[in-house]
Order: sequence, then structure tokens, then C-alpha cells
Amino acid sequence: MVDLGKYAADILLSYGLTILLIAGLIGQSVWAARRARKALEERGE
Repeated sequence: MVDLGKYAADILLSYGLTILLIAGLIGQSVWAARRARKALEERGE
């Protein structure tokens, strides 16, 4: 692993939070797409 020096904890925490935020955005997008598809199917389009 790359030596991150004395800031290793901060850098790894930032990477972890970034991954969580991106995963959350992907999850929200998938959820919204499913909801929109269901609404369109109910309208018959």
C-alpha cells in the first residue's frame, strides 16, 4: 500500500465517505428510475 504519511487516517476516511456518497447517489437514482417506470406503466405509456 502507498505510504500516506501522518494524514493516512484522514485520507482513508475521505475515500470511504466518497464511496458511500457515490453508492447512495447510485441507489437513489435506481430507486427513482424504478418509481418512474412504475408510474408510467400505471398510466399505460
